[in-house]
Amino acid sequence: MPVTIPKSSFNFLLKLKKNNHRDWMQEHKSDYLANEKMLKAFYASIEEELNKTDKIDKLKVFRINRDVRFSKNKTPYNVHRSVGFSRDGAHRRGSYYLRLEPGNSAIAGGFFNPNPADLLRIRKEIELDASEIRTILNQKEFKKAFGNFDQANTVKTAPKGFSKEDENIDLIRLKNFIVVHKFPDDVVFSEDFQQIVVQHFLLMRPFFDYMSSVLTTDLNGESLLS
Repeated sequence: MPVTIPKSSFNFLLKLKKNNHRDWMQEHKSDYLANEKMLKAFYASIEEELNKTDKIDKLKVFRINRDVRFSKNKTPYNVHRSVGFSRDGAHRRGSYYLRLEPGNSAIAGGFFNPNPADLLRIRKEIELDASEIRTILNQKEFKKAFGNFDQANTVKTAPKGFSKEDENIDLIRLKNFIVVHKFPDDVVFSEDFQQIVVQHFLLMRPFFDYMSSVLTTDLNGESLLS
């Protein structure tokens, strides 16, 4: 039997959104723990499925407690639950992400805030030859699931050392290389949701494999791995 997301998980999050303070959470700690137990079973089932075709190094459940030190929003708790699946080994780059939130559930994957060396290497590869990544982005099923890279974080014109007239400047300008797919609540609660998530993650693999190849070689295609 597939592991499913019960509606009670979202009911708890909706109540938390209306009562986002420590006293309420303490009063409903048993509900929170029961909710987390169900969600962690779902996360574990995703990890198990991913490991059939990939190798996951770490499953990270993000904390429900918010870091409010530098935020104007001082509510202490996140009103969503999320988890990341990091791939194992230097030759497997990229990570999978799942967010569960009433009305705003999504999966995402890719390279968020890559370090400067990795970002430069990706941009240089795209400047040299963008045909492979364009082919991946335009693959029918990939495009249907994710569209293009998330455009939320880009430089205004062109990064230093790159021409704003480059034919691939739309990709070179990106600071993150992330794809996203959102799910309505009825899909989240469906019996097929586990497999739907896994199938969408699998659609990311050509993108991950491409980026892994780029980030483990130099511009001449020589391996950087010892």
